[in-house]
Amino acid sequence: MLMLAMSCAEVGNAAWLLIATRLGMPVSTTQTIVGALCGVGFATQSAITWGWEDGSVSQVAASWVIAPFIAAGFAALIFASVKYIVLERKDPFKWAMHLIPFYMAGTAAILSLFLAMEVPSSTVTGGGPLAGLVVGIFVGVLALAYLLFIPFFKRKLVMKDSTVRIWHIFYGPLLTRDNIKLIWPGKEGEYVTDCYENAYEGEARDEASRPADEEKTGKVDDAVTVAPTKKVPEPEERWLHPVKDLSWFNVKKLSNWTKYLLLQGVARDVVSHDSAALRAVHGKAKQYDLRVEHMFTYCQVVSAMMMSIAHGSNDVANAVGPWAAVYQTYRSGQIDTTSDTPIWFLVVAGLLLGIGFWCYGHRIMRAVGNKITQMSPTRGFSIELGAAVTVLLASKLGLPVSTTQCLVGASMGVGLVNLDLGAVNWRQLAFIFMGWVVTLPAAGLMGGLICLMALNTPHF
Repeated sequence: MLMLAMSCAEVGNAAWLLIATRLGMPVSTTQTIVGALCGVGFATQSAITWGWEDGSVSQVAASWVIAPFIAAGFAALIFASVKYIVLERKDPFKWAMHLIPFYMAGTAAILSLFLAMEVPSSTVTGGGPLAGLVVGIFVGVLALAYLLFIPFFKRKLVMKDSTVRIWHIFYGPLLTRDNIKLIWPGKEGEYVTDCYENAYEGEARDEASRPADEEKTGKVDDAVTVAPTKKVPEPEERWLHPVKDLSWFNVKKLSNWTKYLLLQGVARDVVSHDSAALRAVHGKAKQYDLRVEHMFTYCQVVSAMMMSIAHGSNDVANAVGPWAAVYQTYRSGQIDTTSDTPIWFLVVAGLLLGIGFWCYGHRIMRAVGNKITQMSPTRGFSIELGAAVTVLLASKLGLPVSTTQCLVGASMGVGLVNLDLGAVNWRQLAFIFMGWVVTLPAAGLMGGLICLMALNTPHF
């Protein structure tokens, strides 16, 4: 009965997550699996702990409400420090060059702290050794940042060398020389990417811009607006449309279809939009020096690593829990309240997590990305770090909070640091919140109905 119930819960969990993802609704894996477990609990007439006690549904649900606001607070504090210490100073680039090593070192130190606390086989225990580890990592990364990253930034952002790439970082101080020859240089072009650029930007023309256009061209256009044309092609336009009339025996068609099937999930544009309402939201957020934003992309790599670790330590663990219970019951022939999780479980879960992101993650990236507030590397770094700290703290306390909800809360917190309510897309937040409200009963209904059908199916 336990094996059947847990299997039905996993199927109900996966079914609702796939539906919600298809709708672009960033729902919580944690919330979904708890809802599915409640559903199979009703179906099997098992006792469900609702009262306020350890591990109850009430405490888990309370964490879903509290965690997003805690994440919003952490993210807002981090972005406020970047905003007022670096971005809005008289010479933000100068201050960024001075302070980026400290942000890198601080982020790495926090990452090392949580790794030492989370890894079961870690030999670093106790306050003294942990403090020593954190300080050591901080000082080490700080030295490496000054030795390797600062010369790299000078070459790329001061000398404006567009051919320098991240693997050239090991040249160190030699990068500041004019006559140095780089191995495997990149193509020449823009030395820094415009993170605020939108592929639709400048294409749409409204009534206000019409007289100016007519004055320049001397032509009268009867159309009030011109439909925007997207500059970044989608995978279908990039690979399938050019070969649609070719034979299936054509090498070019087979090659393009292979690229489409393997890469269509990661070749999506998750940033661009043609929404006037979203342009208005983004217009409320201040745009900062692109050189400073570029420097924080390297901090964002580490914060993204932290967020991935947080996701694995919480959401994935929640989803794997019922599977582990089924496996242990199958192996022992009895129900055990505690059991070790096999290493191959973790390997499979990690691989499936990567495949899910690779193939289908673009829909949620689009929903949680630029649709909540204006994004940039400094804001993304603050959101990821704030949410990761919240989730990892919750994991340490044994609370199954949602990484999705923490990221959404952190995005809202960073948006509010613009000191303008209009800089947050409240309509998108309402849509996301609606998904959270529907998730518990929807997952419970799916898991419960599947379990009821399985229990009442005629069998020998």
